[in-house]
Amino acid sequence: MEIHDRVALVTGSARRVGRAIASALASRGCNLLLHYRTGAAEARALADEATRMGVKAVPAQADLADPAAAGALVRAAEGAFGRLDILVNNAAVFPRTPLGDVTAAAWDAIFAVNLRAPFLLAQAAAPLMARGGGGRIVNLADVSAERPWADYIPYCATKAALVALTRGLAKALAPDILVNAIAPGTVLWPEDYPVEAREREIRRTPLKRTGTPADVAQAVLFLLEKADFVTGQVLALDGGRTLT
Repeated sequence: MEIHDRVALVTGSARRVGRAIASALASRGCNLLLHYRTGAAEARALADEATRMGVKAVPAQADLADPAAAGALVRAAEGAFGRLDILVNNAAVFPRTPLGDVTAAAWDAIFAVNLRAPFLLAQAAAPLMARGGGGRIVNLADVSAERPWADYIPYCATKAALVALTRGLAKALAPDILVNAIAPGTVLWPEDYPVEAREREIRRTPLKRTGTPADVAQAVLFLLEKADFVTGQVLALDGGRTLT
């Protein structure tokens, strides 16, 4: 896909990995609907940065825990740009949830943002993409979908389900809409992650480093620009960690 002058919706785009993805898309001439939940100032700053790159960027606030948010965001893209070509489901919540502390409400809250929202966004975006001649959806999964962590079981379960969702959507939306996922390994450490554990993880990684938000952004660009015969796939972006 040639993404110059296309329109992308990136969820969770105000900060961290989402910001890197949105900035990379803008650098390729892609117009942006910049979803955020609480980072209004950061979203506006990113929109200004994208404008300086010569593209149109519109911040859009929404709480993805609300089922109505998906449709509202897609309508916002249509209202601002008249089309939608790319959906990057990046936003997620990542609370530490030891087994004994997980409540039904906590479980539902994590699934609402990490799994239900990507589904509802794809469902709402697909007709608009189809009217424009097709599109691309990229979901941000996680290597923990296959190697879950004991203290993050609900999160890991959402990412495993997101992989299944990716494959199901790829079948349902073919041939005009391609759907793939990226499964990063360690890109940004949780703030409370011990230094000793960080060093241990790096030693176990064949490439001897963690990933970066820029690594994820480059993988997204690959799937959008260079992978026209790829759908329903999950790209592990983990420095070889899952090999060990």
